[in-house]
Amino acid sequence: MTVRVLLVDDEELVRTGLRAVIGAEPDLEVVGLVRRLRPDVVLMDVRMPAVDGITATRELLRRPDPPRVLVLTTFGHDRYVYDALRAGATGFLLKRTPPRDIVRAVHTVVTGESLLFPAAVRELVAGFAGDGGDRLAGAGLTAREGDVLRLVARGLSNAEIAAELHLGVETIKTHVAGVLAKTGSRDRTQAVVAAYESGFVDPRFPAG
Repeated sequence: MTVRVLLVDDEELVRTGLRAVIGAEPDLEVVGLVRRLRPDVVLMDVRMPAVDGITATRELLRRPDPPRVLVLTTFGHDRYVYDALRAGATGFLLKRTPPRDIVRAVHTVVTGESLLFPAAVRELVAGFAGDGGDRLAGAGLTAREGDVLRLVARGLSNAEIAAELHLGVETIKTHVAGVLAKTGSRDRTQAVVAAYESGFVDPRFPAG
């Protein structure tokens, strides 16, 4: 399967570099307009002069069958990045990220079976999350779903969670789907942000 990637950045140098990195992969293709070509992943600059990445992310995710959004940033510890994650972005990349990690990030968010750079997400939420209240109070997670969410927050893949809990991978997929549905989360990142903000998982001690 060829993964279609859209680049959104106001800096030509960044666009050119990303196009070279993505285009060099046989299973990745850089495409153009969102409406016409329906990309699978959008690499989105979080700070742009006309429409910022947060607003653009919200707009993209309102579309039917929306793409995964990875925001691009110069600085990882950035309020804009945190707001973009809350708006629905699946993860973020520093603009100085090595090419091999950019490719890995695209593949990771397309499969949706593990959290992208979990330590960076923890640090970001720990730094900016205020008292959002217990967003999971009424979610009605089962004990097993709670276990799964804690392991998702550690960045484990479905296969790794299955091994940790001595369950089948398909069972874990069912539990993850239940967590996403009950927390109203589009993907693992949104569920983990909700878990951190609610105090269900402490970002300082994600294994707790």
